[in-house]
Amino acid sequence: MHLSAVNHRIPLSDGNSIPIIGLGTYSAPISTPKGSCATSVKIAIDTGYRHIDGAYIYQNEHEVGEAIREKIAQGKVQREDIFYCGKLWATHLDPERVRPALEKTLKNLQLDYVDLYIIEIPMAFKPGDDVYPKDENGKWLYHKSNLCATWEVECHPYFTQPKLLKFCQKHDIVIVAYSPLGTCRDPSWVNVSVQPLLKDPFLKALGKKYNKTVAQIVLRFNIQRGVVVIPKSFNPERIKENFQIFDFSFTEEEMKDIEALNKNIRYVELLMWRDHPEYPFHDEY
Repeated sequence: MHLSAVNHRIPLSDGNSIPIIGLGTYSAPISTPKGSCATSVKIAIDTGYRHIDGAYIYQNEHEVGEAIREKIAQGKVQREDIFYCGKLWATHLDPERVRPALEKTLKNLQLDYVDLYIIEIPMAFKPGDDVYPKDENGKWLYHKSNLCATWEVECHPYFTQPKLLKFCQKHDIVIVAYSPLGTCRDPSWVNVSVQPLLKDPFLKALGKKYNKTVAQIVLRFNIQRGVVVIPKSFNPERIKENFQIFDFSFTEEEMKDIEALNKNIRYVELLMWRDHPEYPFHDEY
């Protein structure tokens, strides 16, 4: 599979395709300056990104849509060039709430359609407009749901998911790897007992060999396996750096060496919701 900065879409089983690298747009609404998301999306599109990963819960879809529409108006891209992935939040998992939630996302984006719409997390909260519902004692209000599948999955050199990857490849399912760089170090929802992925000595040595950052090494590993990556950054230089992964490739032996780093360690554990009856990671403890 030959991938380049200009042509890096991979086929989906329904005949459509998905760009193998996208810009993640998650940011904490309280601490993120207004307009920084829109600026980052515009920089990403100018850099060559054609896949934008967003969500209603990020509270910045209006900025994402603004940036996409501006680049369309400038003639930089057409709508069909952009692959936008939106997400259904945990308070809208009941069937009758799905369409209204999607319509709200489209209204925020001011776009006619999204290219992919997935479940944000495989656990349901009390249905309603309160995105983080709690009772008067501060206890989370959960809800029973009937989920058939959750398609997005954490994937990086410390959590390579070999069985899942093999299964998906067999059935023509494309994996989208969230937290491809090992995520942030927020102890409220992240396993911080593990060494940060980007400080791994072997990955740093590979970076030195190829004159690449460790982040570029990690992203190249996944796209060389056919796994879609959506690194998040609002830093203009990092947005550009993360896209510069099409001008080198690993040998088969190097790929095996990176795979050998697997520790079956998940960074994103969402421990604040560990008492949810549908908590997805119980079998890992």
